[in-house]
Amino acid sequence: MAKNSNFHRTWAFVKHFFTSWNTTGEGIHSPYLFEFVRFVLRDRNTYYCFADIERRREMLWSCADTLDVVDFGSQGSPEGTHVPRRVCDIARNHLESPQVGQALFRLVNWLGAHEKRPLEILELGTSLGITTAYLAAANSRNRVMTMEGSGAVLKVAQGVWKALKLENIEWVEGNVDDTLLIHARERLDMAYVDANHTYEATLRYVNALLPRMKEKGVIVLDDIHYSEQMEQAWKELKDDKWVTTSMDLYHVGLLFVDPHYLKRHYIIRL
Repeated sequence: MAKNSNFHRTWAFVKHFFTSWNTTGEGIHSPYLFEFVRFVLRDRNTYYCFADIERRREMLWSCADTLDVVDFGSQGSPEGTHVPRRVCDIARNHLESPQVGQALFRLVNWLGAHEKRPLEILELGTSLGITTAYLAAANSRNRVMTMEGSGAVLKVAQGVWKALKLENIEWVEGNVDDTLLIHARERLDMAYVDANHTYEATLRYVNALLPRMKEKGVIVLDDIHYSEQMEQAWKELKDDKWVTTSMDLYHVGLLFVDPHYLKRHYIIRL
C-alpha cells in the first residue's frame, strides 16, 4: 500500500512539473489574480517572523518525546485511535514545508492588504502548530482558529505559539467532524484544510466551509496529490458551483469563491 502511495505521489509530481505554468502572472486576465501570483507566489522576500518560526521547527525535529496521539484520520473511528508517536517523527513527516508555510503567510498578508480589516481564518488540523504560527504571525489583529483532534499534539503546538508570543490564536480540541460544525465562524476570509486525508472527509469539510466564505474568501486544501482519493476530491471540488477559480500548486490547491472571476483552473509551479 505504501509503495503504491509513493508511486502515485511521484507520478503526480512528474505530471505536475511538465504541465504546470511557471508564470509570474503573465497570461492571467484577472488583475486581482495576476497580483496574487506576482506578490504571493513569486514573492521571495524573507519576512521578520520566518527565522523564529523555523527555529521552532528545528527544535521539534530534535525532540524525542513520545506523545499519546489520538488519530481521527483514515481509520475512520469516531472515538479516535491512540497511537504513540515521537514529536520529531511528527515534525519530519507531517509538518507543512517552509515554502508552503511562508506562502500562506504572504497570502494572509495579501488578503489583509485588500480587505483593510482584521481577517477571520480557520485551520483544520493543527499538528504541531508551525503552519498555525505562519497564519497568525502575518497580523496580530487577525483572528485564527485552529482545530486539532489530539490533545497531546495540541499541547506541543501551544508551547510553540507561547514561545513565538502569538496571542491571536484560538484552539479547539476534538474530532474535526464535530468541532467544525459547532465552533467554526459563520463568515471566513480564509480556511486551511489539513485534517483527515480521505475522499469523504475532504469533501465533507470543504462543502461545510464553502457557504461560510466571504466574497474574496480562499480555501487552501493541503496534499491534493497525496493519494488517488485526494486527487478525486480535488477534481470534484474545483468543479463545484461555489468555486469560480482554482489553482493547483501541487503541494496545495486553492479554491477562490469570488463570483466576479471567470471559471478557470490554473496549474502553477510554486
